[in-house]
Amino acid sequence: MKYLLEIKEEANLEAIEAYLYYEKKRAGLGEEFLQHIETYFTRIVANPEHFLQKRKPYREAFTRRFPFLIMYEILENKVIVYSVFNTWQDPKEKKK
Repeated sequence: MKYLLEIKEEANLEAIEAYLYYEKKRAGLGEEFLQHIETYFTRIVANPEHFLQKRKPYREAFTRRFPFLIMYEILENKVIVYSVFNTWQDPKEKKK
């Protein structure tokens, strides 16, 4: 089955915030972050059940290079991304 990707506004804002943070650290690093996250979005859409389902119905994909967790849900033919969460933040902030 082919899945469509939907990124919620909050997840998009989290990614933009991270992009800006990494660009401040080093020119081009923000772009590398976005490319890395995009690679994970592609992997998730290609095989959404690959990543663990820790709290039903949400799945969690931990990125390797940057300390982020992508939280998403599979609904029919959609993959809905709710959060691109920085794991260095307070874990209480993580979406429930």
